[in-house]
Order: sequence, then structure tokens, then C-alpha cells
Amino acid sequence: MSVHPPRAEPRPRSLERPGSPTWWSSRPAPQVYRRGRPPRSLERIVSTALELVDEVGTDAFGMRLLADRLGSGTATLYRHLASKDELMAYVVDRILGEVDIESDADTLNVTTWQHATSRGAEAFYEVLKNHPNALPLLVSQVPVGPNALTNRERGLAVLLACGFPADLAARAYTAVAHYVLGFALQQHGPEAPQQEDATRLRDFYLALDAQTYPATLAAAEELTSVPLGDEFRFGLQLLLDGIERARRAAAS
Repeated sequence: MSVHPPRAEPRPRSLERPGSPTWWSSRPAPQVYRRGRPPRSLERIVSTALELVDEVGTDAFGMRLLADRLGSGTATLYRHLASKDELMAYVVDRILGEVDIESDADTLNVTTWQHATSRGAEAFYEVLKNHPNALPLLVSQVPVGPNALTNRERGLAVLLACGFPADLAARAYTAVAHYVLGFALQQHGPEAPQQEDATRLRDFYLALDAQTYPATLAAAEELTSVPLGDEFRFGLQLLLDGIERARRAAAS
């Protein structure tokens, strides 16, 4: 008589929304998904899921598609994960693990908080541009996974070390993060306008009635010709300048 090993049970579905603080707190041993680390079972699943999201988007992504890419069955996936929503929570934190800002807090002796914060914002933006199809995932929740916490800790530590009061540091960090994510989503997300639309948009502005829209006609070229990178850095600098004024006011 043959004896079969006990069958692995699917992971139970959590009652908490995947990605929420309570959900993350209930994880048995949250993994930190960073590039260059030795692969593990869940890490491989999450990394492959991110590859598929990059390729087909979140709507077309499915557990069957992932299982096929991994050369396994969906039952294997459900031993690690209770749902697609859980997997997407891990994918979000995997993306945030690609943000390389580790050296920012170490450079405060030779730089300013503006420079350190700008470096962090640029690094965040570059990562988001690499995963345009995943951007909607990052706006559906406040990221609080292991990598998200690490990034937030480093960003806040820079501000606090430079004399920001805790309330202003929190608001400044959040304002910068929202700016970066919002800019990336609008300009690079799945619903972002195509780059070739700039010329047609300029021509549309130039064809408007000059008496009704004189200001738009005067700025038509500038509205449609500034490179996205320059536009991003200009807006970021305006935000940092405003934060600096708030810091000085709080210190006076």
C-alpha cells in the first residue's frame, strides 16, 4: 500500500485588505525584495509577477498566466498566497525595493536636505518610469511594506537630522512622495498621453481664438515643448523651495 505525503493546504484568505498595515503586521516573516539577493520561492513568484505586470498590465495579469510562466500550477501559487490582491501588495513593495537611496542619510555632512531629498525623489521617479503598468497599484493604498517603511524612514531621517520639526518633516516627505507618484502616473501610467500628441496639442492651442485665449496662444510652444525630465525637476524644485520657506518660518 502506497503512502502519499500530506497535501499542502492553500494559504487562508486574510480578512484584512492586502497591503494594509494590519495585513502586513500579520505576515509571518515579511521578505524584503531587493535586486541581487538569492532567489527564494516567494521572491521568485513576486519577481516573475512584476515582470508580467510590466508586460501585460494589471488587468490582463492572472494567476494562471503567472503559473504558466513559472512552469507550475496555480495550486502551487496558492500555497504561498491567498489571492491576486495579496500578490500585488508584494509586487508594490518589490518595486519600492528598487529605489536606491541608501546613501542619502550618509551624505548629510557634505550636502543639504534639498539635495538629499531631490536625489531620493529622482531615484523614486526613475523606478516608477521603469514600471508604468504597475503605477495604478501604488495609488490604491498607502505603502507600508518592508521596503516602503525603509524608504520612508530614510527620507524622514534626512529631514529630522536637518532640524525639521516632526510635523513639518512628515508633511514635507508626504508632499514630495505624492508629487513624484502623481507626476509619474499622469505622464507614464497606462492612461498617459502618447508623446507624439505634443505636436498636435501645440497646433490645437495655436488654432484657438486669439481674443478668447490670448495667454494660451502666447505660451503654446512652451506648454508642449519642455522635456518631461525638465518639467519634473522644475516642479520638484518649486516644491522644495516652498518647503524650505516653511522650515525657516518654523525655526523663527
